[in-house]
Amino acid sequence: MFFRVGKGLSSKLIKYEHGIIYLEIEIRKKWNKSIDAAAYAISQSWKKEHEEFEDAIASKVYIIDSRQYNYKRTLMHLGIKPGYDAYKGVFFK
Repeated sequence: MFFRVGKGLSSKLIKYEHGIIYLEIEIRKKWNKSIDAAAYAISQSWKKEHEEFEDAIASKVYIIDSRQYNYKRTLMHLGIKPGYDAYKGVFFK
C-alpha cells in the first residue's frame, strides 16, 4: 500500500515459478525515478515482505507506464489489459 499511495507504483503478482517472481507494475505520475528503479524497488519489496519468496533468485517485471500514456490507466479501469511498455529483470543476491 505504501508504494501505491506514497510513491505512485502499483504491483501485482502474476506467478512464482522455479525461484522467479513474475510481477506486473503500473508506474503513475508520482514516481519521478527511472523504470529501472521502479523494477528494483518493487522486486525487493515483494521478496522482503513475503516469506514464501525468501528463496527467490530473480524477478521478471512487466511494466505499464501510465505517466507517459494516460489512456492506459483508463483501459485498466475498464478491464482491458494495455500492452507493456518495458520488461525488466532483477537478480537477488
